[in-house]
Amino acid sequence: MPATDDTPAAQDPTTSADVPPEAASGRAQMMPRWLPRAMVLALALIACFQLGSWAFHQLTGLLINVLIAFFLALAVEPAVSWMAQHGVRRGAATAIVFLGVIIAGAGFVTLLGSMLAGQIVEMVEDFPKYLDSVISWINTTFHTELSRVELQDSLVRSEWLQKYVQNSASGVLDVSAQVLGGMFRLLTVLLFSFYFAADGPRLRRAVCSVLPPAKQAEALRAWEIAVDKTGGYLYSRGLMALISGIAHFILFEFLDVPYAPALAVWVGVISQFIPTIGTYLAGALPMLVAFTVNPWYALWVLGFVVIYQQFENYLLQPKLTARTVDIHPAVAFGSVIAGTALLGAVGALIAIPAVATLQAFLGAYVKRYDVMDDPRVHGHRRRSGPPLARLRHALRGEPTGGPLDDATAEVRDG
Repeated sequence: MPATDDTPAAQDPTTSADVPPEAASGRAQMMPRWLPRAMVLALALIACFQLGSWAFHQLTGLLINVLIAFFLALAVEPAVSWMAQHGVRRGAATAIVFLGVIIAGAGFVTLLGSMLAGQIVEMVEDFPKYLDSVISWINTTFHTELSRVELQDSLVRSEWLQKYVQNSASGVLDVSAQVLGGMFRLLTVLLFSFYFAADGPRLRRAVCSVLPPAKQAEALRAWEIAVDKTGGYLYSRGLMALISGIAHFILFEFLDVPYAPALAVWVGVISQFIPTIGTYLAGALPMLVAFTVNPWYALWVLGFVVIYQQFENYLLQPKLTARTVDIHPAVAFGSVIAGTALLGAVGALIAIPAVATLQAFLGAYVKRYDVMDDPRVHGHRRRSGPPLARLRHALRGEPTGGPLDDATAEVRDG
């Protein structure tokens, strides 16, 4: 029967018997048409991933600076908004707040620098006296004949001192570069934070413009919580730093410790912005300075630091942070460790306000229930009788009177 147009042979001539077997097997082994496009797409995705990873690593410093600037803008937002509500333009209000922060920071650095410079000069001037007293004690105790002149000559001629001087001279350029880099980073943070604070309403409108109306209220609520917690954290810490500085200043003046104002500022700032262990770290420098006046004064300073830490933990801090950043000390310490591991010193500073913001945001949306009145909730175990009686019942296979056993007994009796 001849093939017509409706037969398969007429529609696809390649299926006819005239096609050689070699051509048919070669056509079956041809590459699919989608495979080259898939390979090109996979290579393009890999290239984009590598490019994005390289760009992210190159811009890590800038992203960290922007993150610091954002939290700093959140911290000054309440003060800027208050001034703006009282008739001050937002840009001028932001400039006033940042000028106050810069003046306070410069004053702290100046006080601390003058104290350290004065202490170093005094220690250098009194170093021969200290060295003579140490040599005299060694000669008296161990019956030696050491001399300060011989020690100085051996120290000057030592190889390790010469290598140290050479390494220090070669590292001057590195230190200068680090100082310049730190200043540039500080200026970058201040610039970004100024724009974030001054253009806060515009930034919020820009964020809300890319969200549907149902999500805009949630974004604004999260923003408000972040502002409240970050600003409340810094303001409460600043107030506690002021109280701590005044208390320690009174002690230093009473003991006649030199550089009492600078030491008080040092203790107030370090003890409050380094959680948990900040008080003890801040108290090390005043103890060292007090030891140069009188060794017993160092013990007085240590005792006062420990007592004030307990007063702050149990009386002062709960009242000041009850409405701002009320998080458990263990959570605060863990968040600081995690922030330090992720971002270093920057992470340690922003960890607590970030965790407080997350805690407040989750607390607003996580549903909570009333806790049942059970002794085990308060840490008490429910006992049914003496231990020997419970053991005897357990050996006999009888219920011991606990909640589960009572239910088992009821089922059995029923």
